[in-house]
Amino acid sequence: MKEVRFFYVPNADSVNELPEEEAQHAVRVLRMEMGDEMMLMDGAGTFYRAIVTEATKKRCLYRIEETLPQERQWMPHLHLAMAPTKNMDRTEWFAEKATEIGFDELTFLKCRWSERTVIKTERIEKILVSAMKQSHKAWKPVLNEMTDFKAFLQEIEQREKASGKTMQKFICHCYDDADPAMGIAKHVGLLKDVVKSGEDVLVMVGPEGDFSIDEVKLAEAKGFQGVSLGKSRLRTETAALVAVHIMNIINQ
Repeated sequence: MKEVRFFYVPNADSVNELPEEEAQHAVRVLRMEMGDEMMLMDGAGTFYRAIVTEATKKRCLYRIEETLPQERQWMPHLHLAMAPTKNMDRTEWFAEKATEIGFDELTFLKCRWSERTVIKTERIEKILVSAMKQSHKAWKPVLNEMTDFKAFLQEIEQREKASGKTMQKFICHCYDDADPAMGIAKHVGLLKDVVKSGEDVLVMVGPEGDFSIDEVKLAEAKGFQGVSLGKSRLRTETAALVAVHIMNIINQ
């Protein structure tokens, strides 16, 4: 019995053909033929059991046999915003593992002390899709272009005004908030202890050099709360993955 293969088709119920890249993988790599069964995922919460109706060198057509809406593993919107690492391998590793764990949105931040100020989201998008297929996730995370830190805070403020509701907003930083000279609020605690289940949540993670003091103050003025991820000092991609894991577990 052949293993059922998963393919990403954003509008699977309104077309009858795999996207070119998926088709080539199905036909050339997996050697799929007419009559083979496959599972399609639209990235928006639905799987489709389908049968291959035609397979050529460049095309793979299908017929949907069954529509399978999936239940969400978490209900609120989980958003992670991070400054990408100088070494892109680490950022790509994070994107893959975070998708396997589960979250809804990823934004890359351009901060004062960012070591990387440009990022190619096309490659990250492919990694998100691959991880979604591998982990059989029904929802693909939304990937945003790199955004300036101040502009991002304004965007979040506008989102809240438009929706009429606020979200839980946290900023992870390593400053000693016991020092009054810093001029920043004390950490509200560990992220795992303050995230509320069932509510939309956004967590920001800074670059290797951390957010600047001014960035922390600005975030606080916009309603963000400073949190800790624990006693260990973590690399950016590790901290971001810990944050995603915490959000996911709390909301399972």
